[in-house]
Amino acid sequence: MDCDVVIIGGGPVGVSALARLGQAGVSAICVDREPSVWTQARAVHFDGETMRSLQTLGVADEAMSVCKPMESLRMENEDRETLFSYPTGFLGPQGWHEDVMFHQPDMEHLIRDKAMSYPGTELRPGTTLTSFEQADGVVHSTVCDADGHTYVLTSRWLIAADGATSTVRRLAGIETEKLGNDDPWLVVDGLLERDGDAYPIDGDMVFLGHHSRPALWVRLPGNRVRMEFKVMPDDDPTEIITPRALERISCGALPVSRFTPDRIAIYTFRARVATRWRVGNVFLAGDAAHQAPPLFGQGLCAGMRDIANLSWKIGLVAAGTASPDLLDTYESERKPHAHYWVAQAATMAEILQTTDPNVAAHRDAHIRENPLASAPPPPSPLGPGLHIGDRDPRAGVLASQPWLADDRRLDDEVGPRFLVAAPTTMLEALPSTIRRALSEDAHTAVVTDPMAVTALAGTGGGAAVLRPDRYVLGIADTTGDLADLVTMIPSVRLTIDGSTLPTPTPAPQS
Repeated sequence: MDCDVVIIGGGPVGVSALARLGQAGVSAICVDREPSVWTQARAVHFDGETMRSLQTLGVADEAMSVCKPMESLRMENEDRETLFSYPTGFLGPQGWHEDVMFHQPDMEHLIRDKAMSYPGTELRPGTTLTSFEQADGVVHSTVCDADGHTYVLTSRWLIAADGATSTVRRLAGIETEKLGNDDPWLVVDGLLERDGDAYPIDGDMVFLGHHSRPALWVRLPGNRVRMEFKVMPDDDPTEIITPRALERISCGALPVSRFTPDRIAIYTFRARVATRWRVGNVFLAGDAAHQAPPLFGQGLCAGMRDIANLSWKIGLVAAGTASPDLLDTYESERKPHAHYWVAQAATMAEILQTTDPNVAAHRDAHIRENPLASAPPPPSPLGPGLHIGDRDPRAGVLASQPWLADDRRLDDEVGPRFLVAAPTTMLEALPSTIRRALSEDAHTAVVTDPMAVTALAGTGGGAAVLRPDRYVLGIADTTGDLADLVTMIPSVRLTIDGSTLPTPTPAPQS
């Protein structure tokens, strides 16, 4: 075979997959139809979980040097009344700012450089997938390079990170579920020369809930700004993209004399979830698997979660330390989680983007009386898989990232491994076979820092076991509970009288 994994699509999700697989020692080739990094931005927002994923790759500090923490989120109505306003410029439970704004080309260059630093990874730009087939556990991908040469790449697995119009999804015959309405929006990015220090719109991210034309304002690093405008039925699509039209529909926020656009495009915002995320050894990820209106900035974040979930599982299976059944948990865990976010975004879009003045009036009244109702929803747990969330609500959820006693973040100690965070006394009370297995497992870190243990397991003197994607495998209240959780770690090999005991098979896909 040419490699373990072929990745289709070299956007941020695809190259993140390339980087995380390379970090796991998995050979991978990423093919991308574009000859180089796309110069125009699409996504502009990361959350704290995504920053933590970049931290695992070792590029979070570099990322923050080209990012801007978002300091405020606000919504106003047609009368310019502020309906809600939230401060956001603080470190969250993930150890990073919860809302980070960036210019996508800057971030893609950074992740690509990291991906290419591993000996088993390769990026082939200007290369397009034309077809694929599977036989005997091998995926045969036919691709065409920039010179028109067609050839076949063979791999054990294929990851489709080729966007909303995914060729892989189409060739695999996978349908999508529609949630909400499809709405055309005008997206405008560019450089704004300010008049003094003030911005024309107050706030870093502002939902302009104007029923005459809903819009969104976003401040990005440096002098960059983004505005998005709902396309109205009477709009002329050729006129609305002109500089004069931008000044008019932005109510002067994007004046012709001081705004230099580098992208003006009409997109249709959709809410979709693929009905299947896996066909044999082919997996969908990112926009190929799900698309959401940009209400909570979770589009790219969700794709990064896909890769964080899938890459360590492929790594363990490729190394022979986990059963291939582990890969069944990718769709079962991620699909319900992503569906939740897409549904939430579609519902909120109907509320915030209404063009009916009566509906807008009822919306405004409801928000005034219930200001917290418009806050971004809390994260949802994973679906069934490698965790005990079916019997303990503390599991299957994203863990926090505490600071260690030496002022480092936890993940700087753990790296891309499982984590057992437990008091020394509980670890010493484990059966000798489990203590020995933990000490011999290179895929699991053990942390006894009291602050970290308490932050992850609570104040009851228990322990926590986290997965490489930082989701909780389980919380142990007793030594027996901890022993059971350790045996669920796929890479832990328990031996008794020289015989290796099998690792429990994770929950099947559902």
